Amino acid sequence: MGSKNKQKRFNENKTFENVIEPSRSEVLENSLGYKGAWNKKFFKNDNPIILELGCGKGEYTVALAKKFPDRNFIGIDIKGARFWRGAKTAIEEKITNVAFIRTQIELVDHIFAEHEVSEIWITFPDPQIKYKRTKHRMTNQVFLDRYKKILTPDGLMHLKTDSEFMHGYTLGLLHGAGHEVLYANHDVYKQAGSPEEVTSVQTFYEKQYLEKNKPITYIQFKIS
Repeated sequence: MGSKNKQKRFNENKTFENVIEPSRSEVLENSLGYKGAWNKKFFKNDNPIILELGCGKGEYTVALAKKFPDRNFIGIDIKGARFWRGAKTAIEEKITNVAFIRTQIELVDHIFAEHEVSEIWITFPDPQIKYKRTKHRMTNQVFLDRYKKILTPDGLMHLKTDSEFMHGYTLGLLHGAGHEVLYANHDVYKQAGSPEEVTSVQTFYEKQYLEKNKPITYIQFKIS
């Protein structure tokens, strides 16, 4: 994507009422006032909040919002030029239970209050395969501790990935730390019993993986 096109999307994001682009200090200081008040101040309802972390183009966020109008969906990514597409689609189609936040995933427990989130989706994250990148894996224990802070006591986690490494690493960590694995599948499109919301929504890159016959894996779990 050219720099001019990126800048155009950044500028358009600023006009979207469903996009929030706080500075790091605004997040840490909660100067926007949304932490603990997302339903009251932004969505104006009491529906459950579901996050998509590293939401990319926002395809999953928007598709789930259309499928479940009685839930609120928030996509988070640092790359605003990517989720511009999802934000624009939501506005064009008048999908009001959608928001996008441009910020770092590591700040998620500064954006949401304790027990404010019902579910978290992590879709096709960078597996960070090199050992020195372990601290950046979005399912390492440090990140899981952050998620636990903001999830309701029975809150659900979802990991959907094309990376066998990420799938195996996460399963091993979950079992080793005593977390509750509710469902795990090494190939959601070829094995029966996959949750409908896992197979009915496909991202742009996921479709490319499937064309190459690359297995898509999925884990649903609770953080103990």
